[in-house]
This record gives sequence, structure tokens and C-alpha cells, in this order.
Amino acid sequence: MKLLISIATRIIPRHYLQHVSHFFLKIFSLFLRGNKFEDPINGKTYRKLLPYGRLEPRENAIAPDSLSLERHRLMWLFLKNKTNFFTNKLKFLHIAPEYCFIKIFKGMKNLDYLTADLISPWADVKMDVHEIPFQKNTFDVVICNHVLEHVDDSDKVMREFYRVMKPGGWGIFQVPIDYNNPNTIEDKSVTDPREREQLYWQSDHLRLFGRDYGARLSAAGFKVTESNYINEIDPKLVERYALDKNEIIYYCQKA
Repeated sequence: MKLLISIATRIIPRHYLQHVSHFFLKIFSLFLRGNKFEDPINGKTYRKLLPYGRLEPRENAIAPDSLSLERHRLMWLFLKNKTNFFTNKLKFLHIAPEYCFIKIFKGMKNLDYLTADLISPWADVKMDVHEIPFQKNTFDVVICNHVLEHVDDSDKVMREFYRVMKPGGWGIFQVPIDYNNPNTIEDKSVTDPREREQLYWQSDHLRLFGRDYGARLSAAGFKVTESNYINEIDPKLVERYALDKNEIIYYCQKA
């Protein structure tokens, strides 16, 4: 299974993989039922989760019914416990929408919810994040995860997120980060997919962010909180929800 998932995630873009795999995995999940792990997004429990990853698949990473990964489950808890996401009336732009969230967010009465992406089959609006087709100060919330490592000009995209966000609004913009490296590495002359995979962890990544990621978001105008929210969660729940103990949430506010 680990080899199959590794090959599939290398060859098939994630949004297309999700589009096809969720039918199969909903059936397969019946054989994984148990009580060791729980997906906090939908409350389903499992004896084990599925591995996920391109180079070295992580054990117990993906919950088969929602297709949530470690970062999605952590962000769900953060949204519930640390933000106004479930209580206030919010105009919300969700870029590169994740399968595990779409149906739930669409059903939330307090959200004016819009999904957007360049190629995602679930996007309401097809758009390039370098030129977001909305006026400034439009959205209360903007969420975009694991996209900035793929775009040509990540700093321009960050500024676009800031532009379309209302004053007083907030966003979450997660990316893969090498916490052992103080600086982001990127080199436009690197075009070979194998070299990109070696340098940036994935062949379709154009950079690998370092510990300067928060500073780059700040340079776009945001007040950035680098939240170690994982440390506020009961360690038993960290294990039960199969969360990444090293994930930092980048909570970005517009004054």
C-alpha cells in the first residue's frame, strides 16, 4: 500500500487524485474501522490510517473518509478553538479547496463561501492567484494551503492575498517548510524535475520555504502569528488525531 500511494502521489496531481480516490477509499475505510485514531473533522474512528507522501510515505497520515491529512486536522481544531470561523458572518475565499472541508464549509450558514483555483475540479471560480479577480478589501477570511511553493512569484501572491482581504480580516497560508533551514531556497534556473524533488521535496515545487516564511508574509503587509497551537492540545489527542507535532500555523491578520 505504501509503495502504491507513493507512486500515485508522484504521478497524479493531488486534486485529481482526491477526485478519483475518495470513492475507492470510502469503501476501503470499512476495513480500517476501530478506535485508536479519530478524524476530528467528521468524528469517524479507525484502527489505523493510511500512509501518505511522495518520497517516504508517512504512517497514519490520511483519514480515508474525509481524505484529511495531519495539517487539515490541526487546522480544523485551530479554526474551531482559536478563531471566529464558526460563529461570525464571514465572506470567505478558499483557494485550492481541500476535499475534507468543502461540503462542511458549504453547509455553514454563517459563511459566504467561495472556492477558487486555476485547475481544481471543485473550484467555483477559475483564477490565477497572481492576479486574483476581486477588488481590494473583499474577504473577511482567505485560506490557501500548500500553493505558494508551486507559484512563479510567491511574494506577489502573498500581496494579492493581502489586497483582497478586508481590514480586520485574517488568513491561514500553510506551506511545506524546512525548519532546519533559516532561509527559503529557490532558483529559477533549476528546471529538472529530479533536481527539484531533491532540493524542494517535490518535482513540481519551485522553492522550499525556510524559517523566514513568517517574515516573508509580514513583508506582504500581514501581522503574522506563528502559532505552536499543537502544544496547547492534550498529547493524547495529538496521538488520537494523528497530528504533526512540528506543524506551525501561520495566522495572518490585516490591520
